[in-house]
Amino acid sequence: MIKRNKLFGNQTRVTFCLPRDVPPGPVSVVGSFNGWQPGRHELVARRDGTRTVTVKLPPGEHRFRYLGSGGVWLDDESADQVDDAGSLLRL
Repeated sequence: MIKRNKLFGNQTRVTFCLPRDVPPGPVSVVGSFNGWQPGRHELVARRDGTRTVTVKLPPGEHRFRYLGSGGVWLDDESADQVDDAGSLLRL
């Protein structure tokens, strides 16, 4: 799940959210906004049974995927588009 909050100016706060245990182990959101670097934006467990990470993004298109332990890649069906290249956000 993806939550978007428009900030003052042209930035948008994007919160990426997954269930706490699916997939098991650490999960990072990697994408065009962080050079596809695993671990840079790792999701953190929350009390409500989810894990999240929030990133401030400028306007434009941003590709991303989730990377779980063991090299498991996941897409987010709540993205604006999902295709062979992964998930796409349009801000």
